Amino acid sequence: MREEEQIESYLNTLRVSLGPIAIGDREEIVREIAAHVRDSSEQSGASIETVLKRLGPAEKLAREYRDGLLIRRASRSFSPVLLLRGALRLATRGISGVFVLFTAMFGYLIGGGLLIVAFAKCFAPGHTGVWVENGRLVSAGAIEYGLSPHAHEVLGYWIIPLALTLGSLLFIATTWIIRSSLRLSQRVQARL
Repeated sequence: MREEEQIESYLNTLRVSLGPIAIGDREEIVREIAAHVRDSSEQSGASIETVLKRLGPAEKLAREYRDGLLIRRASRSFSPVLLLRGALRLATRGISGVFVLFTAMFGYLIGGGLLIVAFAKCFAPGHTGVWVENGRLVSAGAIEYGLSPHAHEVLGYWIIPLALTLGSLLFIATTWIIRSSLRLSQRVQARL
């Protein structure tokens, strides 16, 4: 196979593997790789086949570009869905990414639960709150079953602003942690 055919075959596989990336970004990546292959071959005197082997399979290279773009987009976003997708992608890279993913899931679940409790108190005040019996916490949140007649609700309607504040702060802190972690991973990846 001629060198140009090898390059075109590699680039076509790369283009197809980049699939969900926007056409403009995809073509920019393909042009960048084409220029890199040709420049590397000319500068080092290595064959095109050697340069392509050093790059690795086109599918793997495309996956790295897709991951990088997703992490970059997520690090600039405030969308919990996009941030969780970025954290999930980061989790595939190592233990620190797994920690970020679990922090994200925990933060968003607890924050969301607190917000739900605040709204549930408005619609089911008798079934939402913090109950104490004999100085011990018996239940917190929204309940369906009956409690002991000796248990009493301690926060009353103060649970609404408290849960809204804590839930919102947890959402903000979780978002900040994920975005910071994604940005840090980009800087570390750029150094490698």
